[in-house]
Amino acid sequence: KLVPPLWKAVWRFPQRRMSKHTDAAADVILEKKGCAGVITLNRPKFLNALTLNMIRQIYSQLKKWEQDPETFLIIIKGAGGKAFCAGGDIRVISEAEKAKQNIAPVFFREEYMLNNAVGSCQKPYVALIHGITMGGGVGLSVHGQFRVATEKCLFAMPETAIGLFPDVGGGYFLPRLQGKLGYFLALTGFRLKGRDVYRAGIATHFVDSEKLAMLEEDLLALKSPSKENIASVLENYHTESKIDRDKSFMLEEHMDKINSCFSANTVEEIIENLKQDGSSFALEQLKVINKMSPTSLKITLRQLMEGSSKTLQEVLTMEYRLSQACMRGHDFHEGVRAVLIDKDQSPKWKPADLKEVTDEDLNNHFKSLGSNDLKF
Repeated sequence: KLVPPLWKAVWRFPQRRMSKHTDAAADVILEKKGCAGVITLNRPKFLNALTLNMIRQIYSQLKKWEQDPETFLIIIKGAGGKAFCAGGDIRVISEAEKAKQNIAPVFFREEYMLNNAVGSCQKPYVALIHGITMGGGVGLSVHGQFRVATEKCLFAMPETAIGLFPDVGGGYFLPRLQGKLGYFLALTGFRLKGRDVYRAGIATHFVDSEKLAMLEEDLLALKSPSKENIASVLENYHTESKIDRDKSFMLEEHMDKINSCFSANTVEEIIENLKQDGSSFALEQLKVINKMSPTSLKITLRQLMEGSSKTLQEVLTMEYRLSQACMRGHDFHEGVRAVLIDKDQSPKWKPADLKEVTDEDLNNHFKSLGSNDLKF
């Protein structure tokens, strides 16, 4: 499959108007419970996909809780048990762009502002990443101080398959993972499951899902907790899960290959390295990469290389430029068509070949937007 079939479920539906957060049927529920502010992404039928209205409500409430002396931590979770958040409502954005309704500049700007707010949050921020956590869902969790995965967590950044790039700060956190793991995850969209999300360094803690409700209760019951008190509760549950008794990482046996093949400075060289390696693992990754948008692959490699020495804010400014270039281009809309609308899984990329993606094309994606740049 070109991309996880669950993405189709996420992006099939238009945005609904959002009810006020006091309404039980709201797309996002914002509650003060005990010592904590609790954010519940509440679109379980749509795998808690993120809409612009949700982004706005979360951002506004996060800023209020940050200033509130009675709020000692922030917890974010997904309703329904299947997903934390499987991404943004991308089909809506593509369709709006085609209809000349310019929501993309606003959606990406406000989503990235929220990613930065999570990364710079002055209160301990605990993301319970239970279930599908992809794209926009990664942006809501990975930049926070604590990320708690369960055995049902399914992590991926599969954007190169729809003519996009691993945004929401992917250019910041991916190159900082061990070795070249982040480059591999970014270019192939490889999925990590359960304990491996912790072993890869994406989650900070691992908890068995049957204990998740208890963990939340214990956090809410803390009295004026410090960051250390919160960390201590998380550590206790983590230790109980016995995850550290078995340190095996599903990609461990392939890490040497990943590190050598993905250390090249061009996508063409990475492909050549995989061919030269010739192992079944390398050839499988080659097959996957060859299905991806050539433009997306080149943008993504450069995004990570540049992001490796930038701050999160600098990365988000760079990614905002990339997002707007992708909206103007061909591949994003074609990827959405092939995967989410016609579902033929046969995107016709333009250019169709890596060698046709010129340095000039690439440089244009990274160009400043002047007064329209994302600023913090």
